[in-house]
This record gives sequence, C-alpha cells and structure tokens, in this order.
Amino acid sequence: MAILIVDDDQPTLRLFETLVAGAARAPTRCFADPLAALHWCHSHTPELVLLDYRMPQLSGVEFIRRFRRLPRMADVPIIMVTHVDEVGIREQARAAGATDFVAKPVEIIEFRLRVRNLLALNQARIALAERTLQLQFAVAQATHGVAERELELVMRLARAAESRDPETGAHLQRMAQYAGLIARQLGCPSAFEQQLTEAAPMHDIGKLATPDAILLKHGRLSDGEMAIMRQHAMHGAHILSGSTLPLMQLAEQIARCHHERFDGSGYPVGLQGLDIPLAARIVAVADVFDALSSHRPYKLAWSLDDARAYIVAESGRHFCPDTVQAFLHCWHEVVAVYQNFPDPPLVRH
Repeated sequence: MAILIVDDDQPTLRLFETLVAGAARAPTRCFADPLAALHWCHSHTPELVLLDYRMPQLSGVEFIRRFRRLPRMADVPIIMVTHVDEVGIREQARAAGATDFVAKPVEIIEFRLRVRNLLALNQARIALAERTLQLQFAVAQATHGVAERELELVMRLARAAESRDPETGAHLQRMAQYAGLIARQLGCPSAFEQQLTEAAPMHDIGKLATPDAILLKHGRLSDGEMAIMRQHAMHGAHILSGSTLPLMQLAEQIARCHHERFDGSGYPVGLQGLDIPLAARIVAVADVFDALSSHRPYKLAWSLDDARAYIVAESGRHFCPDTVQAFLHCWHEVVAVYQNFPDPPLVRH
C-alpha cells in the first residue's frame, strides 16, 4: 500500500514526497490532479493521504467527501495541509472526514512525527481488522461444525424412528421439504425455514416408544391401541426435551404439537388456533399431505389432487387456514418435491 500525495503545485508535491520518504519506508503515489487521484483510488487503497486544501479542479474538502464515499476508504487516515489561519476550512475538512492537519509553512520534525504516528495507527487498525476477520471466520467455522453435528444427531434420531417402520420410504425427506416451502411462502425468515426443514423429520421420534404390535399392525387399530399410538407425541417431546440447542427445542415443539388440530380436537392436549406453535401447524399440513399421497401396507396412495383436496377441505378444522393457503400457493414446488423424492417400490410380505 502506498502513501497518496495530492497537490496541484509541482514543487510542493515533490517537497512532500521527499518529506514523506524521510518519515516512512512506504512507497508514494503523487498526483497534481485530484480527479486523477480519485480515479486511482477506485482500484487502490492508500495507507495514508496527504493533500493540499487549495486546488483549482477540486478543493481538498470536496476531495475528502468523495474519497470517503469510495469502498474501503472510510478509515484511511487523511492529513490536510492548510495555512494556520484557515480555521473554518479545518472545521469543514474535519466534518468531511479529515484525520489531522499540517500548517504551512511545514515544520519538518512535526510533519514526520504526524506521518509516522498516523501510519502506525493505520497499521494497527488494519491488523485489528484482520484479526477480527480471523476470529469471525473461526467462530463461523466452529458454529458450522456444531450445526453439522446437531443436524447429524437429528437425522440419526429420525432414522432410528423410521427404522421401526421401514416402509415409509422418503417420507421424512418429502415432508421436511414441504414444510420448508410452506414456511417460505408464509414469509418466515430464512433461518427459521432452514431450521424447520432440519427439525421436521423428528416429528414422529416418539414412535420409538410405541410397541411393535401397534406400530406395525396392518389392520385398523382399536380404540385402546389408538390411545397408545397417540402417546407418541408426548414420548417424542420427552425424548427431545431439556436441550439447549435451538434446533432440538424446535424439534421438541413439533413432536409435541404436530397432531394438534386448529379446531381444538387434536392431541395430546387439545390446543386450538394460534395457540398451536407455527412450526407444528406447518408440519401438520406437510405430514398429512405426504401420508395421504404415499403408499402404506394398509392403503394405496391417494392422487396428489385428492390429497390436496383433503387439505383444503380440512382448512379451519384440522389445519390452520393461513398454512393451507401457503401450501396451495407453492403447489408447483410441492409437486416437484414429490417427483424428486419417490418412494422405493412397496414390498409386500
């Protein structure tokens, strides 16, 4: 990085170049034309700027204003050369972004001291900025590593639940993608959309505690068996409870509430309307739609249009109307997800 010197008077320009060379080892870049100097700054970042106030093409104050608006120039130190009695000019220059001033006639020792001090301060600023970037990168890397391990844990737990019922195929992938699409359509923040997509596969983790005789039964469940099956919502919430990780906390919320119904007739506690967490309201639509449109040992898959019609018919009863509308508005993307994550052929024993 060079020291930029701007002065329309050639003898003065050479004098400052000589003085700067005696104060610092940095190379210099000299311009008699301030507009040419600004053009140079579009592709170069000086370590220090030394400029005169009185220049015909552009005043020193206006130069500073334009210079400060350029990328990367907000913190570059600027020394303006003025006469001792130009107090008003100094105030204007300070307001525009000047860092320090040197009075004419220039006192050589003071000049060199100011240049050295500002160069040292600027180098310290640059070193601090680089250190800050290094720390930010390290934090980002560590955070990314934690997020990856957290997501891996979530997926392993979700697969553990899925292994109890291996014929669900790509259900976890599809319903998670559907949930993300609905969240996006609702205008949710991208961070929430991402976290919801990652947490949604945990919705049925509580089925790990459901007896095989009930979970894998091909026929219709009795009332008693259905009551036991419905306990998986609370079992899932219990499995996921107590975590300090935001992703696991969201997964707990989904596991507990995704079978609640908008009209209050759901389980496990009968939450109603907007008392049901948004994540659970979204997952309810995604989960039911995919269950209807997928093959199961005990039923054939519904057509996408029939499954969609059911979602619409249950708006305001089973499902949140806003969530249903969002689902309908991203219908073409829903169909694309369905096509991109097909189930393997159903194996009948």
